[in-house]
Amino acid sequence: MPDTLESRLPDPAAFFPELGQVAGALTKAVMNGSLPRTTVHLVQLRVGQLVGNIYHTVRQTGQLRQAGETEDRITAVASWRDAPCFTEAERVALELAEAVLTPNPLGERVSDELFARAAALYDDKALWTLVLVLSQICFFVPVAVVAKPIPGAPLGKNYRK
Repeated sequence: MPDTLESRLPDPAAFFPELGQVAGALTKAVMNGSLPRTTVHLVQLRVGQLVGNIYHTVRQTGQLRQAGETEDRITAVASWRDAPCFTEAERVALELAEAVLTPNPLGERVSDELFARAAALYDDKALWTLVLVLSQICFFVPVAVVAKPIPGAPLGKNYRK
């Protein structure tokens, strides 16, 4: 990474110190134990891919590596539908992510059928957690797309000074 790489905007915490509390609360809610950490990061990686954002794809890939995920599974997220390495619960979570972020000209984004498959695999708390996983990453998508923090830089060092 070149030393001259710089984000478009400075750290938003300089203007909105409460963002740290918001981010912390979202992380605490998402990491409540009702979903495996791997599922959280797989879903958030897929969202990063869907919105075409390098910051989120690098960040979530790093999180998955730290969690001990294999390169095969990380790489397969982009083509998860025909990848044999995901559990049925992971597949449904990835499908929900795509449904939320992809228009469906034929009807609802999350069909009753998709919800029923999710409800068969996850209890109510896990389903709400999955909703919050999507909410968390979608909260930060505009930050990454507009401000363009430096991919792979340590938190706190990924914004211009």
